[in-house]
Amino acid sequence: MDRIRDTALLLARTAIGLLFACHGAATLFGVLGGPHGGRTPYFAEWPGWWAAVIELGAGGLVMLGLATRAAALLCSGTMAYAYFVVHQPDGLFPMVNGGEAAALFSWSFLLLAVTGGGSWSLDALAARYRASGRRGGLPPLRPDASLIRER
Repeated sequence: MDRIRDTALLLARTAIGLLFACHGAATLFGVLGGPHGGRTPYFAEWPGWWAAVIELGAGGLVMLGLATRAAALLCSGTMAYAYFVVHQPDGLFPMVNGGEAAALFSWSFLLLAVTGGGSWSLDALAARYRASGRRGGLPPLRPDASLIRER
């Protein structure tokens, strides 16, 4: 059962992070269909440029499973802000105000912030490396290097 859960978490984390990163790339660079607002935001323009940078950067981190909890929490907050500032004034429910994607992203990232990246993430790989006790760089290239006697 753990294997199925880990696989499902890997697939969900990868899909959610990739879609979010693509949304950021579309907004920043006008690719993949371009930004939803019709134009790419100016450098450091609030809030569009900053949101797109978070979407691209933190979405990529979530996709890779690196700093997953922090990146997912930042993504969740960004989408909660987008929902309440951009969509919620147009109506109470997401189906009315067009905020379905923002609401789903916000809740999905909150779930990932709670669960973490899972056992198939760069976070888990780094934790296993730290737990192995190796300090000061990469392991030796040859497994038998420890057999060489020092004089």
